[in-house]
Amino acid sequence: MRVHNLYVDDKGETHFRDIEIEWVEQGPAGKLSKRLPATGIIFREVQPDYDLDWHPAPRRQYIINLDAGVQITASDGEARVIKAGEVILVEDTSGKGHLSKAVEGKIRNCIFVPVE
Repeated sequence: MRVHNLYVDDKGETHFRDIEIEWVEQGPAGKLSKRLPATGIIFREVQPDYDLDWHPAPRRQYIINLDAGVQITASDGEARVIKAGEVILVEDTSGKGHLSKAVEGKIRNCIFVPVE
């Protein structure tokens, strides 16, 4: 399983990388990763035309889009569409941040899982 990761380097630029989730257990019910730290859960509904200019993430958190995608652009210029069902770990809490752009023209329901 792949998790998109948005992070900041020591010069304040944001970049993408991929994190592969390691499976530590497998059985009849499927594969499991180790338990990862989290401090809560936040639900959000985003309007279909919601675009957000350059901003850093408010906290380290996983974001899971449930029913629509979003285009995220890192300050290094790389843009990725994070589709419904995909997971992104945003860690760019400082520096130039990133752009968020609606891509599907429909309400987007998201789950934020803070990790700090």
